[in-house]
This record gives sequence, structure tokens and C-alpha cells, in this order.
Amino acid sequence: MKKEIVVGVTGASGAIYARRLLEVLCKDAKVHVIVSDVAAKIAAHEGVSFEGLNAEYHAIDKLFASIASGSHKYDGMVVIPCSSKTLAAIANGYADNLITRTADVCLKEHRKCILVTREMPLSKIHLKNMLAAEEAGATIMPASPGFYHKPKKIDDLVDMVVARVLDHLEIEHNLIQRWSGYDA
Repeated sequence: MKKEIVVGVTGASGAIYARRLLEVLCKDAKVHVIVSDVAAKIAAHEGVSFEGLNAEYHAIDKLFASIASGSHKYDGMVVIPCSSKTLAAIANGYADNLITRTADVCLKEHRKCILVTREMPLSKIHLKNMLAAEEAGATIMPASPGFYHKPKKIDDLVDMVVARVLDHLEIEHNLIQRWSGYDA
């Protein structure tokens, strides 16, 4: 059975992560996309578009969307990139837009809710919000790629982060070569 995933894109640098995740998900899953206004501006500045994907797009202010209800069954949600503002809202149950409301639903319904944070350095406030979100059931995944797969280009680094997200969504992929140990 096809997985159904919600992807929220918020106003932090790193729209390339969201675009790549969406490209992969839209091949085999039913995908809902919500892009905040600031995320759209940052994506345009970074040269990333969310157009042309086989997905259902939702406006950020449409709190009556089906995905805002716990009775709408879907497998999980990813907020990628997840801005510090959105992290704070999710961690504290402040559901003022469709992204934060849908994340709130994921947490209350005990569904996968993955927050791919992108800010650095982190203040004590960010760390407390990450802990609060994790304690509520979210998975915190800073966009911090590994280098053991010997990346040659930026796309390799992006795929590393996206691969980890897909792993946590339990979606098969072959974006990266998996770690097979180190023989010294």
C-alpha cells in the first residue's frame, strides 16, 4: 500500500533538502505539500522550485484542510527545513498555521513527525525546544550530513540527509551507499 506523507517547508535556508525529498517521495507515495510564505521566498532566492511535482499542494492558512484533522489517516510528516520559529511553535503546541497544526496532529496521534532543523549555532532556547519536541514524540534530525560515503558534490550531501529521513519514514531507497564498517 502506498504511504501518505505530509511535507512542510518552512523559512530556513536549505530548500534543496525539501525539493530532493519531494522528488523521491512523489515517485511512490501520496504526498501533501505545505510551503510557508517565507520558505517560498528563500527557495526562490536559493534557485529551488517546488513546482511540477506529483503532489497535493495546500495553502499555509487553510486550517480546514483534511490533513489538519486527526481523522485523516496518513503515515507521517516531515518539516524540512524546519525553522527555529516553526520548531518553537511545534514544541509548544502553537498551531497557528497548517504546518504547525498538522505537526500537532501527528504528535497527538502518535504518528511520525520528523523535524529537519537547519539553524546553527544553536542557542539554549533552540536546544530546549528540540528537547520539548522530542519529548512530545518528534524526531529531531539536524541537516548534518555524514562524510563516510565520500561525497563528491553538494547533491551527495543532500542525498545523505534525505536518505536518513526516508529511513525514518521506513521508505526504501538507494540514495546512498550504506555504512559497511571500516577495516583499518
